[in-house]
Amino acid sequence: MNAISLTNTEYALNTLYILLSGAFVMWMAAGFAMLEAGLVRSKNTTEILTKNIVLFALACIAYLVIGYTLMYGTGGSDSFADDADFFFQSVFVATAMSIVSGAVAERMKLLAFFVFAVVLSAFIYPYQGSWSWGGGFLAEAGFVDFAGSGIVHMAGAAAALAGVLLLGPRRGKYKDGKPTAIPGANMPLAALGTLILWFGWFGFNGGSQLAIHTIDNANAVARVFVNTNSAAASGAVGALLITVLIWRKADLTMIVNGVLAGLVAITAQPLTPEPVHAVIIGFSAGLLVVVSIITLDRIRIDDPVGALSVHGVVGFYGLMLVPFTDANAAWSTQLLGAGAIFGWTFATSLAIWYLLKVTMGIRVSEEQEYLGGDISECGVEAYPEFTGSTKR
Repeated sequence: MNAISLTNTEYALNTLYILLSGAFVMWMAAGFAMLEAGLVRSKNTTEILTKNIVLFALACIAYLVIGYTLMYGTGGSDSFADDADFFFQSVFVATAMSIVSGAVAERMKLLAFFVFAVVLSAFIYPYQGSWSWGGGFLAEAGFVDFAGSGIVHMAGAAAALAGVLLLGPRRGKYKDGKPTAIPGANMPLAALGTLILWFGWFGFNGGSQLAIHTIDNANAVARVFVNTNSAAASGAVGALLITVLIWRKADLTMIVNGVLAGLVAITAQPLTPEPVHAVIIGFSAGLLVVVSIITLDRIRIDDPVGALSVHGVVGFYGLMLVPFTDANAAWSTQLLGAGAIFGWTFATSLAIWYLLKVTMGIRVSEEQEYLGGDISECGVEAYPEFTGSTKR
């Protein structure tokens, strides 16, 4: 009787932990919404918020109807409720789609974006996820991606890159071949979004342990929390130092991306590093993301929020750091996994974006872009007293 009671308690405890972790990750949707709303211009605020809310809804429905079964089959865990696992995994696919939102901001048609969100959530993301987390050929090869530096973040960036290449840069971004800064409208919102993401990431990484019912599991979750926090903190410091070195200024937009870079880098394996290693990983990611953002800007890849660098470049970097601390990982296998995830997601996304481009179009008109998405796509301005047609 005691053994049965203990088993029931373990099952309930694991289920509760996964559900709470999923709720933490769901709150990251608010973080992405606030971050992106802060980094776009005021005339596109309502539009970017609409994208973030609706993409979350569409991703959850598409993953429920098709995606989860494609990725995991019918479930059947003895350690926690299947519905808890579905909820936890569904908020991950929404995170991948949120990455796309920021990179294509300020010039993409809403309807085209929503159609792509359904396809990514139902097919593109789950199919590549089945290769690793679903027990497919990458899992059999020994590929390690604890919480999704590649499976979630790099995949989202690959899909975003395909869209960005077909969209082209925002009007006015490049003058005489040189990049021109287009400042975001609301730094308090960007900072708030970053802190929300930092908070939600404890569920993202900690929940990926998928159990907390034993001493070993509890210790593992605690180590994941410490390493996640340490990497985020050192990512902020790394970005701060390099911006001061380059511009003699503490650039907040780079600092917030440094935080996120630290989080993305440690996500590939937050359990095996010692905390001091997590600090090194985060700090180096903070340096890397600034260099990457500058480089992409110079080669005319216009990414308003730095998503391609944070989630794509640093996601790959995180995957390749895993063998330094995890004896079960090999660089050849990590490279295989990264190549498979990026190749599949980029190629299929490029095909879908192109199909949308030649059928319904993916870019708003020049006039609509000038007016902003709030008026042209939503009919509701975020700041009507200051920016638009309703001002008296």
